[in-house]
Amino acid sequence: MTSPRIVPKALAVAALMACTAPAALFAETPANTLVVADAIDDIVSIDPAEAFEFSGTDLTNNLYDTLIELDPARSGELVPGLAESWSVADDGVTYTFKIKEGVTFSSGNPVTAQVAADSLKRVVKLNKTPAFILTQFGLSVENMDQTIRAEGDSVIITTDKPYAPSFVYNCLTAGVAEIVDMETVMAHDVDGDMGNAWLQSNSAGTGAYVLRSFKPNEGYMLEAREGHWRGDAPMKYVMMRHIPEGATERLLLEKGDIDVGRKLSPTDIAGVEGNPEITVQNDVGGQIYYLALNQKVEALTNPKVREAMRWAVDYQGMTDTILKGQWVVHQAFLPQGFLGAVNETPYHLDLDKAKELLAESGVELPLTFAINVRNVQERMDIAQSVQNTFGQIGIEVTLDAADGKQVLGKYRARQHDITLQTWGPDYPDPHTNASTFAENPDNSDEAKATGYLAWRTAWDPGELGAMAEAAVTERDTAKRAAIYEEMQRIHRDSSAFVLMFQQARQSAMRANVSGFYTGGATDSATYWLVTK
Repeated sequence: MTSPRIVPKALAVAALMACTAPAALFAETPANTLVVADAIDDIVSIDPAEAFEFSGTDLTNNLYDTLIELDPARSGELVPGLAESWSVADDGVTYTFKIKEGVTFSSGNPVTAQVAADSLKRVVKLNKTPAFILTQFGLSVENMDQTIRAEGDSVIITTDKPYAPSFVYNCLTAGVAEIVDMETVMAHDVDGDMGNAWLQSNSAGTGAYVLRSFKPNEGYMLEAREGHWRGDAPMKYVMMRHIPEGATERLLLEKGDIDVGRKLSPTDIAGVEGNPEITVQNDVGGQIYYLALNQKVEALTNPKVREAMRWAVDYQGMTDTILKGQWVVHQAFLPQGFLGAVNETPYHLDLDKAKELLAESGVELPLTFAINVRNVQERMDIAQSVQNTFGQIGIEVTLDAADGKQVLGKYRARQHDITLQTWGPDYPDPHTNASTFAENPDNSDEAKATGYLAWRTAWDPGELGAMAEAAVTERDTAKRAAIYEEMQRIHRDSSAFVLMFQQARQSAMRANVSGFYTGGATDSATYWLVTK
């Protein structure tokens, strides 16, 4: 019987290509192959015009390129992608992107300004979930031939009004703006789907990798392109294995069967720390944990009550114990990594201060509220911590636990007292969260503006709404960042939200792996820089 440790490399790669390798096939991954384990059952689509889940955009980020890109190694920094240069005219609405010469799709077809323009039009025409990231600039099926066009070697995009250029550029780094090979996808059009069905199991991009196989809820295999415009990727192959169990990932990592594990629990991370063959890489993600305080509940409209609550949360205690390695203390609506993000954390557990504020509030104690919380362990643990510390200052909390759909239903109907929620940005620009947390154009019940968290909380943001609109049109990036900084401080200290944590990411990997970037809060995973 052949030992799994001496399986020929060619056989191992062949098994990888099929995405069907059993866990014990090889105890050392091939030198030219990066093997990653993660939970990828969130993938709905791998067509860039439709992909909107984390695992899906991680995949497409390595198959396709955008006109402008984010530097994987420098959070938030814009760098050339398929466009070698870009500019906005004095009118504030006309954007020009000059296409690089000599870049080809994996089919060999050249990348031209016309193809790039047609690819962006395809997004508008298909109008899948992430299309709003582009159509929010006034682009539509009716006007797309005028608002997205090619002129010589340049793509011209015309917006409906002047916006902050950084807003437009940041949105064009999103996965939905990845450029596809229109000749290839249209050759696979079925009933007007513009190749959407075909792109669920194939790729047609300019990225460093080409999709060789994809099986939903199992894995995928990528092969590097030779002669890529960035230079050839060091790893010839990338294999993703769907392994959602952290303990299993840890075992495979320790045995050398995988190179990177992305779903290890805090317990698993603690178990591999100190192992000289494994390193742990820390990063942040885009999600924010917060409490929303319904302003239809009279006691919660009292600013002193809301401030007391901010001083009655054991932020550090939770991140040191129940959330260790998964979340970090963060008290602003913009995640770290975004333009203008504020990373100050002025609030900490101070029960005496909280009691003083409640005394100043004039409310009669005890106050009683329900916290609506999704019935999953992490959220229940957070809610129980809040219940404990609030109880010590005279705020009695009961936990109304239900499934996610029921909890969100109450929140969207403004029927909660307090609800524990998370929110993640839709695209890598601060407006995505600023508009959500700090705008509420119509606070009436009839508005049903559930896309605004301020509306769900029945809170009038006052001046913050105007500040958000000013920021999204401010053409000076430094001034724009300053507006967001001021907004976050006002919001943090006076809003109907208690902002608590930002998502943390811990990837465990074999010690010989370097150059692996998870994307932080603004980008997606990058495989083409990995070496081992």
